[in-house]
Amino acid sequence: MLLDEPLSQHTSLKVGGTADCFVTPADVDDLQLLMALLDQNGASYLVIGGGYNLLVRDGGFCGVVISLRRLQRLEELSGSRVRVEAGVSNGALVRFTEEKSLAGLEFLCGIPGTVGGALAVNAGAHGEAVLEKVETLTTLKDGGVTVRRREELNFGYRHLTLAPGEIILTADFLLAAGDRREMEGRIEAFLAHRHSAQRVRYPNAGSFFKNPPGKQAWRLIDEAGLRGYRIGGAQVAEAHANFLVNRGRATAGDFIELAGLIKAKVRERTGITLEEEVRIVGEDRDQGSGNRDRQNQ
Repeated sequence: MLLDEPLSQHTSLKVGGTADCFVTPADVDDLQLLMALLDQNGASYLVIGGGYNLLVRDGGFCGVVISLRRLQRLEELSGSRVRVEAGVSNGALVRFTEEKSLAGLEFLCGIPGTVGGALAVNAGAHGEAVLEKVETLTTLKDGGVTVRRREELNFGYRHLTLAPGEIILTADFLLAAGDRREMEGRIEAFLAHRHSAQRVRYPNAGSFFKNPPGKQAWRLIDEAGLRGYRIGGAQVAEAHANFLVNRGRATAGDFIELAGLIKAKVRERTGITLEEEVRIVGEDRDQGSGNRDRQNQ
């Protein structure tokens, strides 16, 4: 357990204030004990994976931040199925399924972060999305473990509905027997495309905005003349206009101000209101500890 832990050290954007308390449970049982203790005391908490797709405000988080990075169980099941805990990285999962010649998750190879984070936002690429491959999802909800089949979940484009405070623990993926050479070819092609289209050299959180129906967010931002635009240390990436990057010494406030400007300019030009794909949490720097908004994620 760490006190007053800088969250900039645990997020890909490298910004954000401190957490009152930062905890990394050893396993699911440890997590359940922790959640029971927090519930008994009415404590606020925030669950994170690899810290991607996350922007923490400069005032940090008033409460307990729980990192699931130690939930690393990954195993092959019968019937072309794989069980994976939330803290496993997407890259590790793709490598594992490639070794086992189980096809269907190759598109995850270039998406940074953890499986839990990918499931929470239904991450995807190349016309595929991660929840489409799930057989069952196991979560911690109201102190108990809940298992749901894919057809029982409410999800869509970059979206999964979870109850307040519900935590993803594991997922069982139903895959298909594949040819390893063909899988390697797809992975190489996906990575090559990502490297050519998203040569972003600075800290970032991936795509900052969701694509509106029938549109591409990067194109709307680019056509608004904002490629390369900068506020403080935050900049619209030159290589990909839907990536906001930390050029050095950026604050969360810089990113929030830049995102607001982008939304206003795109809305003014097209009538379309962009929606953040990045999750924004925490308190502003000028909020005192006595009046901070408490939140469960």
